[in-house]
Amino acid sequence: MKNYTFNKEQGNWYIDLPNWYGTKAELQMVAGADNLLDQLSENGTTVNVTLSTDKVFNTPGFQALKRIVKTPLNGCIYHLGFTAVWLCNVTKFVFVSLFPRQIHFKLVC
Repeated sequence: MKNYTFNKEQGNWYIDLPNWYGTKAELQMVAGADNLLDQLSENGTTVNVTLSTDKVFNTPGFQALKRIVKTPLNGCIYHLGFTAVWLCNVTKFVFVSLFPRQIHFKLVC
């Protein structure tokens, strides 16, 4: 498990990854991920989230994004309940692997 910070700048969400080797535009959260961050932050501008690929079934507060399909646009679609969330290749950088089957997340207060 590791904590990550997401910041909203000029209406767009970005993950804070100081070691990222690409462009800032590649760190932007779009296609459902932005809506999820709006919800988690209660429409704020910063949110801290714990992310894990480990099973955390008995850990209070965690929700799971489940991978449903890989997309040809260098990403993968996950779902949270009935909501689809597209995640880009930054996901592979964060988890140092391929797109995980599930991503467990929890708001850090």
